[in-house]
Amino acid sequence: MIRARGVLFPILLICGWMLAIAPAQAAKHEFNMTIDEVELQVAPDLNYKVFAFNSQVPGPLIHVKEGDDLVIHVKNNTSLSHTVHWHGFHQIGSWRMDGVPDITQPGIKPGETFTYRIKADRPGTLWYHCHVNVNEHVGIRGMWGPIVVDPAHPTALEKKVTKEVLMMFSTWESKNADKYGVGSTPYDVEDYFSVNGRSFPYTQPIRLKTGDVVRVRLFGAGGAIHSLHIHGHDWTVTHKDGLPLPNPYMSETIMFGPGERYDAIYIANHKEGRFIFHDHVDKHVTARGKFPGGPITIQEYEGTPMDDWYVWKDKQYDPDFFYTESMKKGYGLFEQPKLRGKKAKKARRGHRSNL
Repeated sequence: MIRARGVLFPILLICGWMLAIAPAQAAKHEFNMTIDEVELQVAPDLNYKVFAFNSQVPGPLIHVKEGDDLVIHVKNNTSLSHTVHWHGFHQIGSWRMDGVPDITQPGIKPGETFTYRIKADRPGTLWYHCHVNVNEHVGIRGMWGPIVVDPAHPTALEKKVTKEVLMMFSTWESKNADKYGVGSTPYDVEDYFSVNGRSFPYTQPIRLKTGDVVRVRLFGAGGAIHSLHIHGHDWTVTHKDGLPLPNPYMSETIMFGPGERYDAIYIANHKEGRFIFHDHVDKHVTARGKFPGGPITIQEYEGTPMDDWYVWKDKQYDPDFFYTESMKKGYGLFEQPKLRGKKAKKARRGHRSNL
C-alpha cells in the first residue's frame, strides 16, 4: 500500500501501472526459406546466374520486433553448399546459429535443410547473407536480403516516418555471369553495379507526396564502397549499423562500405519535381562502361507532369521494389514476386573451399 494526499491506493493499482510499462511479450515467428539457382536480369544486356533466397534478389524481407524469437528452416535447392549468417544479431546463448561453415555449423549440403533458432536481440537495420565463399556468393551471386527489427524504444524522429525505402547495393562481373563457383577475386573486374539487384534503367522510381517523411535504409551488400547522393534534399543521418547515433547529423551524401548500414530520414518538402538519387562513385553509374547505369533512381513527386522526353515516362511502376509496401504489412517474412529470377539453366561450375 502507498499513501498520496491522504488516500490509500491498493496494490492492485500499482500492479496495473507496472503492467502498463512492462515490455510486450515476445512473439514467435516460424519461416521457411529456400536457396535456389535462378537467372536474374540485372541489366538490359546482363543475365546473371545467382543463388537466390526464395528465388529472389534481394531475398525476402524479414520484419520483426526486438526480442522476438525466430525459427527459420532453410532448404538448399542448389548444387553447392551454403549457410546463412544473420548479420548484426548478437546470438547470446545461440552461437551455433551464427551461420559460419566449419566454425558454428557444417555447410548446408545440396538437398538438405538446416533450422536456425535465434532471438532478435539487436534492433534496427540488419541483413542476412551466405557465409560460404563469401566473396563470390555474397559479392556477385545475390545471396543477401534485408532484416528490419523494430526497436522496443524508437527515437522521436523515427516515430514520424511515413515511408520506408530499403536499398541494397552490390556489384557484378559480366565475365563470370554464367558460371557458379568462380569470380570476385582481386583478379576479376566489376563492370556492373546495382541497387536491389538491378542496374538503371531496370531500377524503379521513388514516388513521393509533399510532406512524406522518408526513411532510407542503406545496405552495403556487396564488396564495394558506395557514396549515395540525394538531389534536392538534405537528410538527417540517424542510425549506423542499426543503432541510433548519439548525435544525428545533416548531410546529402553518405559513404558506406561492405557490410555497413546507414539510416537517413528526410522530409519531401517540394510541391512537385523530379530529383535523381544515385551513387556518386562515378564508375558505379555505368554498365560495362556505358553511362547511365547502376544504382540510379529518381524521386518523382506526385502531380509532376510526365514530359514526353522524360526517360521513365512509360515506366511500369513497382511500388514494392524498395520494400515500401512490404514494410506496411506488419511482422513476418514478405516475398516480392517481381524480384524473382527465372529457373537457371545448367551451368558450368568451378571449385571452392567452404570458407
